[in-house]
Amino acid sequence: MADGFGRPLPPPQTGWERLRELWSGDDQQQYPEEVVNIIKSAFTGGVVGWVYGGVPAFHQARRAFIERSQGELFQNQADAVQSAHRAGLRSFIRYGWRWSWRVAAFVAIFNSVSASLSAYRNKTTVGNYATAGAFTGALFRMHLGLQGLAGGFIFGTAFGIPAGGLIVFIQKLAGETLQEKRNRERREQYEQKLAEWQSRLSVTEVLGQVESNTLEGPQMETAKESRSC
Repeated sequence: MADGFGRPLPPPQTGWERLRELWSGDDQQQYPEEVVNIIKSAFTGGVVGWVYGGVPAFHQARRAFIERSQGELFQNQADAVQSAHRAGLRSFIRYGWRWSWRVAAFVAIFNSVSASLSAYRNKTTVGNYATAGAFTGALFRMHLGLQGLAGGFIFGTAFGIPAGGLIVFIQKLAGETLQEKRNRERREQYEQKLAEWQSRLSVTEVLGQVESNTLEGPQMETAKESRSC
């Protein structure tokens, strides 16, 4: 936020400047809390999606294998159990992955859009989450045509409103929303850098004055000696 040795630049004032700051990181290449939360939530969503899709598929495949294998002969009971588990594991990986990447992508896009809207508008509202939900839902269903696009839009909006309300409510309980916290941290960081710059400027002026006085002393003495001669 500083222009070389000059005066520190003020916090972003426009929506595009705040968006660029959100996704470009700071001077230490550290990303804001919102971006870190997007990554964490996408990972959590992927795990939840894998469990949601994989566990039922595991039990269903295991049960179907046992039903199909009633007339088959196995070396022993352990061999039959292992075969059933292998069938269930294959379904767990297959269907778990299907749900995992879809949920992770939905959560990542939803949170990315809502965070971008909050940064651009400089405030966190339920409307940001409703818009993010509508966009994400429509994006996921657009391959089904106009009817799928409309259905995804409605589903996303219906998901975004309560989800956004819950998120805003939790943030308000903490005392401030993420956007309010970010604005406060920007202001405090700017004020700190401005104070440091002013302090360095004062020291530079004092050093300049001292150096000027030091140079003027010998010059005055030389002038006096010249006049006395």
